[in-house]
Order: sequence, then structure tokens, then C-alpha cells
Amino acid sequence: MLSKSQARLFFIGGTCFFSAIFLGLTFHTLGQVDARQNLDLLTAEVARGKEIWDSNNCMGCHTILGEGAYYAPELTQVVKRRGKEWISIFLRDPQAMFPGKRRMVQYDFSDEQIGDVIAFLDWIGKIDTNGFPPEPDLAMAPSLVVQASAQTSAPPAYFQQVCIACHSVGGTGGSVGPALDGVGSRLTAPELDRWLADPPAVKPGTAMPNLNLPDATRAELVNWLSGLR
Repeated sequence: MLSKSQARLFFIGGTCFFSAIFLGLTFHTLGQVDARQNLDLLTAEVARGKEIWDSNNCMGCHTILGEGAYYAPELTQVVKRRGKEWISIFLRDPQAMFPGKRRMVQYDFSDEQIGDVIAFLDWIGKIDTNGFPPEPDLAMAPSLVVQASAQTSAPPAYFQQVCIACHSVGGTGGSVGPALDGVGSRLTAPELDRWLADPPAVKPGTAMPNLNLPDATRAELVNWLSGLR
């Protein structure tokens, strides 16, 4: 049992000790700010993207840097995880990318606004967050990257950034659309080209949206898919 003087001394000593720790951590944190923030990459596009993020209350569903509602996906590293092209397509029509599964509001952003939002998310992703968010356990969640096999060439970048979200090859990828293993044996190159040019025209009611692919991108995809036999 402590006496009154001992208790007072214990209280004062503990208060001083932990106050010193708090102040030390505060000064250490402030000393790291300049090194960890990427102000040199802060552009007008990033600032406009932040304004769009705030004005549409995106944090009401999403989180960035650990702050937000945790209702929708965490977006700190979304550009690294999904790629700018996929995010651009998704923001144009969220429901089309995941029919019946996504509840994100259709904001009808202009191309410039989409570019600004992506610039903001890209800037966020380049902040040094000491490893946050952590990388997924690869034993539990394999990387969604299709590797070239002895029979096929490397997948086009567009496939890796966009198509892989819905389709799979070799067991890797999404499950919204059918697996594409052996698709080159089932469909001819002209059939693949017609499908990629306008999926709803080939199969009315299909879940696959018309991505309005440039001719060069479509030709690259057709050439690669034709080799999946």
C-alpha cells in the first residue's frame, strides 16, 4: 500500500515519463512528414481529384490510408492493384463491370473527371505508408497475373489490367465471365473479333459490356486469345 507521498510521486513520475514518450513520438512523426509525403507529385489534376472525392462523399463507402467507412473496397493501392485502364472503365459504368453485384452509384463523370480521380488515387498510392495496406497472403490469395506458358506468348497488358477481373486463364483470374482456356479452339479469330467489338450485339443480354476497344487493342487480344488451345 503506497503512502500519499509515494502515490503522488508515482503519479508525477509516470505522467512525466509517458509525456516524454508522447512528445518524442510526436517530434519523430513530424520529422518524417517531409520524407514520406510526395508533395513533388501534387499536381492540379490530383487536387481536382481530391475535390471530386470529397464532394461525392466517396469516403462514405471507401477508405484511403485507413480512413473511411469500410463498406466498399480499400483504395490506397487501387491503381497498383487494378491499373488505370480498369479503373477508368469501371468509373464510367460500375454496374456494367460487375452486373448485379456492384452497388456503386453511377456518377456520370466526364473523361476529365475520371482522369482527375485516377490521378488522385495514384498520388495516394505513392505515399510512403510504411507498408499499409499489407500485401495479401499469397498462400491464400494468388496474384491475378496470367503467366505465359510454353504454348502461349505473354498476355497483352490490356488483358492483365481489365479482362482478368472477370475471366480466368489457367485457374487465375475472375469468375464473373467464363474461363478462357481453350477459347482459340472454340472460336475463330473473326468470331473473337466480332465478340470483342460488340458483345451485346453477338449475344443480347450478355453480362460483358461493350468496352469500345481501339482496333489495335482488339487485334492484340484476338491474336493472343486465338493461341489459347
